[in-house]
Amino acid sequence: MTKRVITDNLDQVMEVLPPWVVERLMRHPNLSDLVEVVLDLKRPAIVRFSDVQEVWEDAVVAEEDLEYVTKRIGDFGKDNRAGIEGTLHRIACIKNRQGKIIGLTVRIGRAIYGVVDPLRSYFESGKSVLLMGKPGVGKTTLLREVARLLSIDMGKRVIVVDTSNEIAGDGDVPHPAIGLARRMQVPYPELQHDVMIEAVENHMPEVIIIDEIGRREEVEAARTIAERGVQLVATAHGNALENILVNPTLSDLVGGVQVVTLSDEEARRRGTQKTILERKTSPTFDILIEIRARGFYAIHEDVARAVDELLRGIPPNPRIMKVAEDGTVESYYEQTMPSGQGEKPEQPVKAGAEVRVLPLGISLSKVQKAIANLGVPVVLVERVDDADMILTLRSHTNKGYQRLREARSKGVPIKTIRSNTVGQIEEFFMQMFSISPQEAEEEVREALREAEEAAMLTVEDQKKRELSPRPKHIRRLQHELIAKYGLLTMSIGEEPNRRVVVIYPGVE
Repeated sequence: MTKRVITDNLDQVMEVLPPWVVERLMRHPNLSDLVEVVLDLKRPAIVRFSDVQEVWEDAVVAEEDLEYVTKRIGDFGKDNRAGIEGTLHRIACIKNRQGKIIGLTVRIGRAIYGVVDPLRSYFESGKSVLLMGKPGVGKTTLLREVARLLSIDMGKRVIVVDTSNEIAGDGDVPHPAIGLARRMQVPYPELQHDVMIEAVENHMPEVIIIDEIGRREEVEAARTIAERGVQLVATAHGNALENILVNPTLSDLVGGVQVVTLSDEEARRRGTQKTILERKTSPTFDILIEIRARGFYAIHEDVARAVDELLRGIPPNPRIMKVAEDGTVESYYEQTMPSGQGEKPEQPVKAGAEVRVLPLGISLSKVQKAIANLGVPVVLVERVDDADMILTLRSHTNKGYQRLREARSKGVPIKTIRSNTVGQIEEFFMQMFSISPQEAEEEVREALREAEEAAMLTVEDQKKRELSPRPKHIRRLQHELIAKYGLLTMSIGEEPNRRVVVIYPGVE
């Protein structure tokens, strides 16, 4: 990836700033990295660059300096923002109680071509994508690139709902950085949701791009748009998935949260309390990208699954993508997530040796993890009549549980383990299926060799490759290894033939 940075007419910014500010900036060695200039009445000027902030203690802002700037820019809107026509620069003001301007923030707008390249497969997928991150990490810059990518490279009908003219710049003609996308301006911030719906009803877009979803009405409008089959790309307040999940206004964007009361039996089966939190509905956005810093992304590729995991107390496992200045990409999963927890377990291998097991007094999630780790053909059931065996703790066999009594009366074998741990459960299944630790280790080594060879070949010829079918826990290791080569992966097929596919980014 070649990244080309374009500063939008920096000379036009210099034309509106006080002459003494311009003089000092023009001599500054980091001028090309200028981010914003802050001018507050009777306080030192503050100049921020991409990696440092300077406070000019010897340069106090006067009332004449503020008047100099305001006379040379357009009128401030209801959101206290203005711009310079034909550019991406933004000027925001602070007013006192009488409406007089006492502070200005002059923010430099840049179009950075190429920043979307490592992420383009997510936007080209047709799925709705939500971007999050603290101010200044490049959310709006990425939105511009997405607009250009989808409108030019993909040839889609794209509408940009531009509330503050921050995406496509000030003036009636949108900045060329958004490609062939059309821009709809929002007269007042509180009308953004109306413009979102108007865009769908009047202009038949395939994609709608929105900056800063923050109100309940905008959340509802986003859901309405998604239900009509339009791809959404938007930003929202917050730095991470956890922030939006606990935000009562925005949580519906990722499916929302509801309180559910379980029956005593269901709570015991799940190994949870009777009152739990569950996702309320399907998320409006399929993918969520946390922009943790410029060129540093954490990607939740399945928002529904990530939310379900968080509500069960399981840390999410986002794909991490780091893009260096030279364009090289480092990609890996943030952590190895316990298989079988917080997700619907994959169906076990359908084979003649399939065993139906009813766990009693044992953590269901731990049994699911052991099954996934070993890839054994075990099906978990809930009724004694459906079970080939009962698996319980030794300490439970003499406690007179009803289903244990039922199993004994019906002649269903009762197997026991010493403690409620994944290790004990795995040891039991390994003995039952005659799996030796050496065999398990050899399969892992062979699978990783295959994955590494495929990754190296794919880097060279950019061709998609399918690997041999593997159990779920081995596929996860393959995903992690291949990601280190900057490649994408996915799993296809049904068990026992489910397998990993290696994909070069941006190549169908």
